[in-house]
Amino acid sequence: MSESVHAEVMMSFLVSEELIFRIPVELRYRSDDPYAVRLTFHLPGDAPVSWTFGRELLVDGVAEPCGDGDVHIAPGDQDLLSEVLITLQVGSDQAVFRAGVAPLIAFLDRTDKLVPLGQERSLAGFESLLDETLDRILAEEQSAG
Repeated sequence: MSESVHAEVMMSFLVSEELIFRIPVELRYRSDDPYAVRLTFHLPGDAPVSWTFGRELLVDGVAEPCGDGDVHIAPGDQDLLSEVLITLQVGSDQAVFRAGVAPLIAFLDRTDKLVPLGQERSLAGFESLLDETLDRILAEEQSAG
């Protein structure tokens, strides 16, 4: 049975230096996907947008810049202890969110109580699911090559 942690965090969506929207952003963590955090936001007139990325990326990004690829998380420039910038990139388009550190830490603390960091692989059934998925991917690569 999967358990989850959910939080709605008010974030600033930085469209440009002149245009900033405060919007609720949903963060969700599920014990049946213990490495991932899902971030979902909804802009007026658009369908909800969800991003899934590593929980450890969010943990590390609160303290120091991190992230390769399409998700970058870093402390804010003004006061390294109060804000975090989350940048989501698709091609040349990007969405930048500014969030307070306190609600992110509270969310991460609740995820750690559900599944302690470093204990993700020990969840019953997760290790075999991971092994089965890896075996399937490797088999597909061998048959294609």
